Amino acid sequence: MRFSPLLEQLIETLRCLPGVGPKTAQRMALQLLTRGRDNGKRLAKSLIEAMENIGHCQQCRIFSETDICEICTSKHRDSGLLCIVENPIDVSVIEQTSSFRGKYFVLLGHLSPLDGIGPEEIGIAQLKKHFERGDIHEVILATNPTVEGEATAHYISEMAKQHSIKVTRIARGVSIGSELEYIDPNTLAHAFAGRETI
Repeated sequence: MRFSPLLEQLIETLRCLPGVGPKTAQRMALQLLTRGRDNGKRLAKSLIEAMENIGHCQQCRIFSETDICEICTSKHRDSGLLCIVENPIDVSVIEQTSSFRGKYFVLLGHLSPLDGIGPEEIGIAQLKKHFERGDIHEVILATNPTVEGEATAHYISEMAKQHSIKVTRIARGVSIGSELEYIDPNTLAHAFAGRETI
């Protein structure tokens, strides 16, 4: 059965969300129209506001509504300690452990030559400027323990060593093939405590 053009458009739009297939998108759309019109309007308003007002911090590249985020402006954090992660969600997961008091740099991806993702696409030029300032004494590589994450970590490690910066990698409490957002805080806290120089 085909729905009206606007309903078909809503269903198709909902499919852009991760893990939402055609049937789930259809159920969501019908639920919003049947019993959740006010919620749908709030959702639409929130989406528009978020898309228009949330950008990236100019220093660490995490999502932020201001040019410089709260973490980067905090005077209670060690600006000489820089943790490098692939995605903004990774910062949130690490912050839940309360075991890291430095600052972050979010790559917004990882090196993947087969997909056309090189150093320029993950902000390596901006990261290099951080290194060149000379105030970073340690870089903690917290990229995902995947083939691409390891390759990205190696690339950044070599670059940091050229600037005489100590490079550590979170310990192997994190299993190979997993992603940081799915790891429990205790495992992640142990991984940070056991990091080692590479």
